[in-house]
Amino acid sequence: MSGMGDGYVGTAQDGVRIRRLEKQREAERRKIQELKNKTASSKGQPGLLQFGSSTSEILETAFKKETVGLVTREQYVEKRVTIKTKLEEEEKEKLQKLQQEEEELQLQKLKKRKIKADPRLSFCDDLDNGNEDEDEDNKNDESDKCVWRKFGKDPTVETSFLPDSEREAEEQAERERLRKQWLREQELIKNEPLQITYSYWDGTGHRRVIQVRKGDSIGEFLRAVQQQLAPEFREVRTTSVENLLYVKEDLIIPHQHSFYELIINKARGKSGPLFHFDVHEDVRTIADATIEKDESHAGKVVERHWYEKNKHIFPASRWEIYDPTKKWERYTIHGD
Repeated sequence: MSGMGDGYVGTAQDGVRIRRLEKQREAERRKIQELKNKTASSKGQPGLLQFGSSTSEILETAFKKETVGLVTREQYVEKRVTIKTKLEEEEKEKLQKLQQEEEELQLQKLKKRKIKADPRLSFCDDLDNGNEDEDEDNKNDESDKCVWRKFGKDPTVETSFLPDSEREAEEQAERERLRKQWLREQELIKNEPLQITYSYWDGTGHRRVIQVRKGDSIGEFLRAVQQQLAPEFREVRTTSVENLLYVKEDLIIPHQHSFYELIINKARGKSGPLFHFDVHEDVRTIADATIEKDESHAGKVVERHWYEKNKHIFPASRWEIYDPTKKWERYTIHGD
């Protein structure tokens, strides 16, 4: 066979591939040679920036290479200025290059953002993808009917839990109105008359009736009692209000408490309620200890000196100071 002595050359496709590979190798050789030339030239240029060195080190290194041997003072100054200027120019070029790269990167990011799809929802998409054989005219008619609309608030959504300054202001105004109304009502209650049946106790009882206001304190009540009893009892006339005690249901009520406070809190004593100031008996046909007794006893007004002298004797031995926090459960069991 002729031509076999020259070696196998392959098909036409093999020849094309071989030529393409030779071109690639040639291009790589040129790149390598350019890099070698660039490296060699950079070594000869004293002002070129080197990796890992500071500006002052690069400047000193380049200056030493340029001032080998004897040089004049003018040459020395001129070379140093030239090297420094060249170094500054290279730094500026490097900064400009970095800025250009940063700008290109930002432009690429902006382009990517623009390419992204519109995030708004569209309900105009064809849900039936299987009907691909429909007429284009029908599709155009349907697309014309689709209108982009701006989504607003849903009026059916519950929003009462969200903060609302107007609603909060209205609620605050309503609370303030109700508070003032309640205070007015309480003032009216405090100014209502209250008839109290009491007994001045000096070992025997001397029952009297006096009228005060519901808002009066125990001290104000005792002052009125002193004025009522003074013409008849000398010891009351010569003592002060602070030395008079008011005992209700075996409890000594301090002077600072008011009748309004006892009524509002439904206060109770050891032997009956503290908010009833008349006298009535508990009359019932069937005795039932589980139902609270509905009876009220007359409160006693006592002179302090008499109490200190007789507090070990009944009934003073049962008396104790009224404590609003203390509950008398044995006397406050309510029936159904």
